[in-house]
Amino acid sequence: MKNFALTGLAGYIAPRHLKAIRDTGNRLVAAADPHDSVGIIDSYFPDAAFFTEIERFDRHISKMRRQDSKEKIDYMSICSPNYLHDAQVRLALRVGANAICEKPLVLNPWNLDLLQEIEDDSVGDINTILQLRVHPSLLELRDRIRSENGRRHAVRLTYITSRGKWYKYSWKGDPVKSGGVSTNIGIHFFDLLMWLFGDVEKNEVHISEEERVGGFMALEGADVEWYLSLKENDLPERTPEGQSTYRSITVDGEEIEFSGGFDDLHTRVYEKTLDDDGFTIEDARPSIQLVHDIRNATPQQPSESFHPFVKGYSLEEV
Repeated sequence: MKNFALTGLAGYIAPRHLKAIRDTGNRLVAAADPHDSVGIIDSYFPDAAFFTEIERFDRHISKMRRQDSKEKIDYMSICSPNYLHDAQVRLALRVGANAICEKPLVLNPWNLDLLQEIEDDSVGDINTILQLRVHPSLLELRDRIRSENGRRHAVRLTYITSRGKWYKYSWKGDPVKSGGVSTNIGIHFFDLLMWLFGDVEKNEVHISEEERVGGFMALEGADVEWYLSLKENDLPERTPEGQSTYRSITVDGEEIEFSGGFDDLHTRVYEKTLDDDGFTIEDARPSIQLVHDIRNATPQQPSESFHPFVKGYSLEEV
């Protein structure tokens, strides 16, 4: 049984990590979050120490290491806001633990180089969560693509997830802290597409706004038209009433169905990580580089062949 600490306990994604820690037969001994709405922990690890100040959390887990306590941390799960990931990964390594960090591992690609140097000098390893890579349907799709001997595909990615006014007042609405729309809601899809179809050969951004971004990229094995949005009026008219999210990935006109099977993906990633087969800095690097490039790109006029595909993008309905 391994000992875990966790940062970002009050956040949206933390329950998936709590479940993964429990379901892999391990225990959470310490957690931190500046917010104290963390009653969810009672369903998992009610005896874990909890801190609202990262400095006291740091002191506690450092003390456990120095005393070689039975609660010495083996792994730290990092579920905090994106801009804190880098520093908290370094905290994990400094106390002799392995890091399991939510995506994005960092916001800028050059931060990966420093983390790699620190990891090389540390006893702990750095791993991240790329849970779509363990989804059974997507693993089958990848096997199918690899069996097609280099056939080139046409792909469309549309992800619209409407957000209320609160969003722009939170860290998620601050591009400096979240990386903006392409990073905050898109990075796992971009990682998936490169995992399926190879590295980026061409990247064009056609629209870049506070709440939506879209463009075209040529991957080694696919041409991809993509669109990400937080705007409710971008939802297709056929979206069921009360549903605030629309997600679609098509390959050669065929919808990829992977709406189910999400409940245990974090647990599967944890299992791989605990078996020394987790997702590393180098696994994370391509998508972090891509969203950085998207974030800093100057929008271009779409080519005549570009085919907008949501009503908010103004030509045709989905």
